[in-house]
Amino acid sequence: MAIHQHVLNLVELCVRKGLRQAIISPGSRSAPLTLALARHPEMTTRAVADERSAGFIALGMAQQLRQPVIVVCTSGSAVYNLAPAVAEAYFQEIPLLILTADRPKDWTHQQDGQTIYQTEIFGKHVKRSFELPADFIHADARWFAERVTNEAVDLARTEPRGPVHINIPLREPLYPTGEETFQYGPVRVIEQVTAAPALAPETWHQIQQEWETAERKLIAIGQGPHDPALLAILKKMSDEWRIPVVGDAISNLPRNDEFGTQLDVFLGGTDEEMNKELVPDLLITCGQSFLSKQFKLFLRNHQPRSHWQIQPHNRLADPFQSLTRLIPYEPAAFFEKLFSDIDYQRFVSNDDDDSDDHFQENWRALDRKATRLVSQFLKDDAVFHEWAVIQRILDALPVESQLHVANSMPVRYVNLSGLAEQQQVEVFANRGTSGIDGCLSTAVGAALTTDKVVTALIGDVAFFYDRNALWNSLVPPNLRIIVLNNHGGNIFRIIDGPSRQPELDAYFETAQPLSAENTAKDANLVYTNVFSYGELKTALADFFTTGDSAKMLEIQTDRRVNAEQFQRYKQLVQDTFRGI
Repeated sequence: MAIHQHVLNLVELCVRKGLRQAIISPGSRSAPLTLALARHPEMTTRAVADERSAGFIALGMAQQLRQPVIVVCTSGSAVYNLAPAVAEAYFQEIPLLILTADRPKDWTHQQDGQTIYQTEIFGKHVKRSFELPADFIHADARWFAERVTNEAVDLARTEPRGPVHINIPLREPLYPTGEETFQYGPVRVIEQVTAAPALAPETWHQIQQEWETAERKLIAIGQGPHDPALLAILKKMSDEWRIPVVGDAISNLPRNDEFGTQLDVFLGGTDEEMNKELVPDLLITCGQSFLSKQFKLFLRNHQPRSHWQIQPHNRLADPFQSLTRLIPYEPAAFFEKLFSDIDYQRFVSNDDDDSDDHFQENWRALDRKATRLVSQFLKDDAVFHEWAVIQRILDALPVESQLHVANSMPVRYVNLSGLAEQQQVEVFANRGTSGIDGCLSTAVGAALTTDKVVTALIGDVAFFYDRNALWNSLVPPNLRIIVLNNHGGNIFRIIDGPSRQPELDAYFETAQPLSAENTAKDANLVYTNVFSYGELKTALADFFTTGDSAKMLEIQTDRRVNAEQFQRYKQLVQDTFRGI
């Protein structure tokens, strides 16, 4: 029997429950975990030295797989470095299984190396923390470890999904000798049965009655993955029932005639009279966070009479401060049933839909006007600035590819532009905590898990903050990195508060003179640097073509010019929508 047979059994149990991917940060105390994972024939393991990057790479993989990915690190401060990724996974509801090696509690605060307080170290940012015993002499300890592992894996993938932590104290010796038997199992798998969502008939009756009594209805979609079934039923409801459907770029609602995606443009300029015409009687939301600040402010200041949130769990969030009904249901299934039931009732009673056509047209007309404004503004090639650069990049993205947008200005620019339906590009962004840390690592993790072209669109500060994403041998050839280098945190020059402060240059923008070229060379990436629209057009001609290595495109802009152009756009919005 191996020294740490319980660790072998833990890994075997994970495999039996469908976990096949693990990201491992090297360390000595975690050696039993590393060897147990690396030697299992059904487990794919990858080594990432920087724990902060490792956590986000695992997050990017789990985001694609929709299954827990295992993350392993050694004891001590290494564990703390996983915290940003764990927090992002928690709020973005992405399943991770965090396995942290630890010294036995006997050695805490005894001046021994790499020993800190690891029990429940992630606090409320995990669904639950477990800790295994350090000794397994008694049969109850083995039973406990097996039960905990079953519970932890199931908990990570139960709605709302999220990270689960198992802290594992390990005694020396940590490394097996050649005389030991290295055998997995046997283990006992406890199957968790999931139930299909169901609402009581009387609840459905109340929902249908409330629906029918609301003349003006608005459906708003928050952040979520591309969901063809959801898009299909929303298109049907928009077309047949004349209901406006709106969302952000991170909602994966495409830009088309059915959906409104330019909320941040026109809601920043409409007057109070028009705002009153846009207020719904019934607001129906699903998905996670909304990116558009103007949309959030609009609904907080003009609250609907009723507000339903549709989601597959009961965790309550009320970002518009108007929630009246939380409905635990898968959104696509809910809308399909709602449409089917109401459509049948109207057929039986020979009733026509009494939706307000004028209400939908108000939303659509403003969205069309905003789309034209943005298009005309960005076509102007007299000034080289980063938003116009991003629009040209979006237009060049390969069909059925993925776009991973970093936080700060890139995700806001993408949201203001939107993506055309025919491109079929899936959009991802770390909007759980909305930090700049880990944006590149997440894209690396995604590219490891899909054959699609994965484009990481990232600003210079976020890139340099996370360039250890490339400090490994994992960077796949389907990854494309576009670095928007304006040599500082440009968002602080654009938003009102810090832009008016005399400390802007010294303490907010974090000006830096670096180029990404050396990082690209270190990572063996194909690198191109551009300074103009002409150079950008030439570079994009073959940037997305397949090859043997990943590619990086660095685009140099002037942050002061970027800020000036954005202010020009804001004035154009005010001039266009004033009085509407």
